[in-house]
Amino acid sequence: MHDLSIPSSSTTPAITARVQEGFVEIAGESYPENSVEFYQPLVRWLQEFMTTQKRHLTLHLRIPYFNTSSSKCLLDMLDMLQSYHYISGGAVEVTWWYDEHDEDMLESGKDLSENLDLKFVLMPYTGS
Repeated sequence: MHDLSIPSSSTTPAITARVQEGFVEIAGESYPENSVEFYQPLVRWLQEFMTTQKRHLTLHLRIPYFNTSSSKCLLDMLDMLQSYHYISGGAVEVTWWYDEHDEDMLESGKDLSENLDLKFVLMPYTGS
C-alpha cells in the first residue's frame, strides 16, 4: 500500500494520506465539477487501508467551503469510517478545523459530529 497525494486546485482540496502514520488530511475548498470522481482515489485508498492495515486512522478536515455534492462524498466516507471503527475493530479520530470567525463551518462540523459515533474534535484556527 502506498501513500496518496493529490494537489489542490482552484476548486478541489489537497488530499494527503500516509499509510505508516494512519493519517489523512483534506485541506482546501471543495466544489469540483464531479465530486464522486474527484474523491474516488481517496475512497479506494481508505478501503485498502481498512482492509490491510486494521489500525488507528486520524482524519483531519480543513475545508473552508464545500458544495452539496462534496458534502455527500464526505458523509459517505465518514459513514464508511464509522463502520470500520466499530465493525472492523479500527479506531478512527476526526478533527474538523474551522475558521474561528466562520459560524457556518462550525455548525457544519457540529452537525457532522452529532450524526456520527466517532471521536470528533472541533478545532478553531485563526483565518487569514
